[in-house]
Amino acid sequence: MPARDRANALRQQMAYEAARIIVEQELSDFERARRKAAERTGILDRRNWPSNELIHEAVLAQRRLFSAQTHRDDLERMRRGALEAMRTFVRYSPRLVGNALSGAGGIEQGVQILLFAERPEDVVLDLIDQRIPWQDRERSFRYSGGDRRTHPVLGFLAGDLPVELVVLPTGALRNPPLDPVSERPDRGADIEQVERLIEDEPPRAAWASA
Repeated sequence: MPARDRANALRQQMAYEAARIIVEQELSDFERARRKAAERTGILDRRNWPSNELIHEAVLAQRRLFSAQTHRDDLERMRRGALEAMRTFVRYSPRLVGNALSGAGGIEQGVQILLFAERPEDVVLDLIDQRIPWQDRERSFRYSGGDRRTHPVLGFLAGDLPVELVVLPTGALRNPPLDPVSERPDRGADIEQVERLIEDEPPRAAWASA
């Protein structure tokens, strides 16, 4: 087998294994899954490791193949939960990003929404007004040009659905953080786009609603 074909085959093999780890363990960290897959497959040469995009495609394929109906139901719940949260925080120009948008995630991973505010404290005050208990932390995000910036993340539960609000400055609407999968600016989906995603979902199978 030519060296290029062998390298591609190894990447596909490792991407499948990393995707299996992500689905089984409900991971969201691609690098962690990739390292675990390297240990399991014995593919230690990083030149043969798959990109985030290749792993993401493998995750989508596995969810469609092995849990199609369950995943569709979960995805609808995630997107409807995200839509409710986006309407609650509509004044912050919310954008749905991550696995709930792409379709790669499960309920346990929840939804991630970007909010754009002059002051993070304004979002906190809205959480207090809505009587929503939350936990706060910070996370580092990559931007185009190689910059890294740290932003507050406010997490809460909507029923059993984890919701993360990433509070960005208003200027980030024009220059959002990079999508960790595509490594391009992550502009996400606004309320109208999420509504269309939900409307466009295929109807449930008759047996699923029986």
